[in-house]
Amino acid sequence: MRSTDLSIGSLHNVLMKSLIYRLFATAALLLVDVGFAAESVDTLVEKGKAFERKFQAKDALPLYLSAEKVEPKNPELLVRIARQYRYLMSDASDTREKLRLGHIALDYSTRAAACGPKDCDAQLAPAITLGKMLPYLPTKEQVSASPRIKESVDKALAINPHNDTAWHVLGRWNRVLAEVSSAKRFVAGLIYGQLPKGSFEEAEQDMKKAIAINPHRLMHYIELGRIYAQMGRKEEARQFINKGLAMPDTEKDDPETKQRGRETLAKLH
Repeated sequence: MRSTDLSIGSLHNVLMKSLIYRLFATAALLLVDVGFAAESVDTLVEKGKAFERKFQAKDALPLYLSAEKVEPKNPELLVRIARQYRYLMSDASDTREKLRLGHIALDYSTRAAACGPKDCDAQLAPAITLGKMLPYLPTKEQVSASPRIKESVDKALAINPHNDTAWHVLGRWNRVLAEVSSAKRFVAGLIYGQLPKGSFEEAEQDMKKAIAINPHRLMHYIELGRIYAQMGRKEEARQFINKGLAMPDTEKDDPETKQRGRETLAKLH
């Protein structure tokens, strides 16, 4: 019996040692896999950034989407994906295609905001995307988008009041709403619901803040010039638009922004 007991005991020990070894080996492999996954995400994102800096969204997007499979709740990554879809939206010539890409960008922007409650860029992403979509949306959706843009900007500025992009978006929001006549506002209120109010004076102050924070972005100057044009301050409008037009293109939307500036200048007499 003792011999048998020893045999059973020895077998038990061998099995236990084998099991423990396998568990440790599996754990080690899992740790290695996690390490490779993290390294892979970093590599994918860095490669994507290289393309993004050249505004090559079609090349950057697949890399970011691959990284998203590993980190689907990474707010910075979701913001970058939304940005690529906005770039593709800008390049699209068909309105339906622009809106399709815009809605995908909005989905990623909304997810980014949900995943990054304390991330300024994540909170601002829905406002930027909705602002980009606004000219192509039906009137009813334009009206419903206005308070969403304001809410998004307010959340971003609460996190970081020194974000020049947020002040720029707020300035444009105020300018666009200030342009709506009382008659149109009344009709929109009857049919689609209350439209928020904006003012040219607030738009001016918002854009001045954007310039003070980052004086190296031409879009701030051209947009301030367009605000002055709406206020009837023609000389200041020319001054700021021309200043923006003289600056080199550094961002994806700079050529489009300059075109808007030229169109505004052409209307000043």
